[in-house]
Amino acid sequence: MKTSHRTILDCPPALGPYSLAVSTAGPLLFVSGMTPWDPTTGKIERGSITEQTRLVLENIRRIAEGSGANLANTVSCRVYLSNLSSENFQEMNAVYAEYFGGDHPPARATVGAQLPGAFDVEIECVIALE
Repeated sequence: MKTSHRTILDCPPALGPYSLAVSTAGPLLFVSGMTPWDPTTGKIERGSITEQTRLVLENIRRIAEGSGANLANTVSCRVYLSNLSSENFQEMNAVYAEYFGGDHPPARATVGAQLPGAFDVEIECVIALE
């Protein structure tokens, strides 16, 4: 699937590992909000924001690969943090950049949200299928 990452004149630059806009043609995979569920324990794990973000993104990676896609074709993500502080954002963003910090990161929004007390990070995304 070919995606196009747009540079838009007179707009602010992306301030992190995301694109301002991404366009695609063809089928899309919509991945529901994933939580820090650990397949080895079968439970949601409440560790640090770094640990939770890594578990969430690994769950998304497994879903993408199981659907015949890969994370490189992600066009959009929405990140929910239960406590949207600078510190939590930076922790999440560092792990997020490991997965999406290449030359063509997806579009992204990060939102403070009231998540159930069992976890602090939830991420949903849209991935272009090839």
